[in-house]
Amino acid sequence: MPIIIEKLTHTYMPNTISRHIAVDSVDLTINEGEFFGIIGHTGSGKSTLIQHLNGLIQPTSGRVIVDGYDMSDKKQRVKGRALVGMVFQYPDYQLFDSTVLDDVAFGPKNMGLSVEEAKTRAEEAMRTVGLDPEQFAEKSPFELSGGEKRRAALAGIIAMRPKYLVLDEPMAGLDPSGRRGVLETISALRKELGCTVIMVSHSMEDVARSAERIAVMNDSKLYMTGTPDEIFSKTKELIELGLDAPQTARLAQLLRERGVPVPEDIYTNERFTEWFRGRMSNA
Repeated sequence: MPIIIEKLTHTYMPNTISRHIAVDSVDLTINEGEFFGIIGHTGSGKSTLIQHLNGLIQPTSGRVIVDGYDMSDKKQRVKGRALVGMVFQYPDYQLFDSTVLDDVAFGPKNMGLSVEEAKTRAEEAMRTVGLDPEQFAEKSPFELSGGEKRRAALAGIIAMRPKYLVLDEPMAGLDPSGRRGVLETISALRKELGCTVIMVSHSMEDVARSAERIAVMNDSKLYMTGTPDEIFSKTKELIELGLDAPQTARLAQLLRERGVPVPEDIYTNERFTEWFRGRMSNA
């Protein structure tokens, strides 16, 4: 079943002079099993939007339906929340236990699994994200590198085997190698668990390569949705919104403005290289 967001509005500090509408009347459907990207400039409402998906915050108006469960209803929210795993932008906020293994096993234990079952789940999750239990199980989570902390936080979520995996800037602060590693891990998780992935990111390259559909947030509103082809064919429009379009898309746009007939669906290095080679072979 999909995640259905209906007329969702969230206002911080209502009825005060500091009142701020962070999400304004958003309608959105996220289909089961898809990789869904959410982009937008800082303060556009992305993080506030996804915090409604597991009931961390409640709508001022509108509603969120997860797998048929209304997240505004207290009893239904408990069931819906069990299906949604969220990895925050800063993994330190999610890591708290004395060892990595204990940290990753915490969620499964809370689900009622025995100590042994929780340990098995935790070790499987650690292997899935590239943290060898023999090397990392007894380490303190706070001794890990930035990339390892992200993997540990992700392992703690996937050990609970969520149906919907929500990622808030999972590659923030990582170098290109670290970003590729996290994306490869997420791709492997989708294949293994069959989960829906919802990823907020400032990296247009990462979203362009991974997402099947994309939502663009702008000033608290849903500006547009579409496939990567549909979204990144509007590079000029994205730049005017203050978004950092993929570098390849920017290059393609500059070439078009100079009269070079670059196709509108060129926004990744791989597509540009394929197009360029074809053009050279026909020259």
